[in-house]
Amino acid sequence: MMLKNMPRLAVIALAASAAVALTGCNGKKQDAAPQQAAAQRAVQVTIQEIHLQDAIMRTELSGRTSAYRVAEVRPQVSGIIQKRLFEEGSEVKLGQSLYQIDPAVYEANVASARAALLQAEATLVSAKADAKRSAELVKVNAVSRSANDTAQANYKVAVANVAAAKAALEAARIDLRYTKVTSPISGKVSLSEVTPGALVTANQAARLTVVQQLDPIYVDVTQSYDVIANLRQQAKEGIIKLGTEGSTDVQLVLENGRVYNALGKLTFQDALVDESTGTVRIRAVFPNPDRELMPGMYVRARLVDGVREKAVKLDQRATMRRNTGEPYVYIVNKDNKVESRDVVIAGADGAYWVLDSGLSEGDKVIVEGIQHVRPGSLVSYGAPGAAAQQAPAAQSTAAAAK
Repeated sequence: MMLKNMPRLAVIALAASAAVALTGCNGKKQDAAPQQAAAQRAVQVTIQEIHLQDAIMRTELSGRTSAYRVAEVRPQVSGIIQKRLFEEGSEVKLGQSLYQIDPAVYEANVASARAALLQAEATLVSAKADAKRSAELVKVNAVSRSANDTAQANYKVAVANVAAAKAALEAARIDLRYTKVTSPISGKVSLSEVTPGALVTANQAARLTVVQQLDPIYVDVTQSYDVIANLRQQAKEGIIKLGTEGSTDVQLVLENGRVYNALGKLTFQDALVDESTGTVRIRAVFPNPDRELMPGMYVRARLVDGVREKAVKLDQRATMRRNTGEPYVYIVNKDNKVESRDVVIAGADGAYWVLDSGLSEGDKVIVEGIQHVRPGSLVSYGAPGAAAQQAPAAQSTAAAAK
């Protein structure tokens, strides 16, 4: 009713003013919309900023444990096993009796050899006296020279017979001692392959049991000769530095991922390269007082190759692989946008890769949130435990709001 009573020009002016007001509001909304959308598109990620530092170069190789010493126990005389004198799986000492072979025959042989020695010694006494008398009589021509020669020869034969009888007695005693089968080394004895009542023969092919020395214990791994040659070349060029004794300390990782509680020492590197695989065998020795390590276990050995000075160390979580297997990472550029960067890995230092090339001081590498970004994506970032760095678009929006 009021519009009907107003003059026509006043109505037109009022409508124009309302249109201008609406246009101003829409303009502000249209200006703010792109900024808000840009801020919402920025993906939150966590980055690692690269700083050059010294890196300990380590190589992790798979291998297996093996006993320090292994002795297969076999009998040295024939006979019937009377007793087993050890507990299977127990620790035995050098010289400890493991089996008892029936000694009756060998005791009789010793007695026979002793009697033969006594007989030979009695003959020697008689032959010695004859030889002495003959030597005196031949001087006065009371006996012929040929008779004296025979007497002297008989004496020498008697001496030889005594020596032979003594040797036979000692051999019989040795055989008697061998009826007690003893451990040739100290270590852990395995299962018995025979039972009491079994017939065994001297130096048979079948073993009675096995004794293994497990403290210390060996770990055998293989490494590519190309890798070893490359490390030597880098050390020669001064890229990495070795200790005065080279690579000696070795860390052991068990099959369940737990790190063994003692360090080992590198003791052997084969002088031959395997023709079929191109690898070199490497051996380390580890203390094993609690017998935690057993022969045949699958383990991983971490060898220290040297120290690389002023190296790029990259969190291993940041790396990805192309279809060709080549590693690459995502970095954040100065515009807070994602770029892809290829890298070359030289080795590892704990949870970090040590790089040959691809990154430099100050580069910001995405470590967490990689799955949510692509090259060209806008991101806001923060280091682990730090507040996020706002993207430029988000900063502009905050300023406009003020």
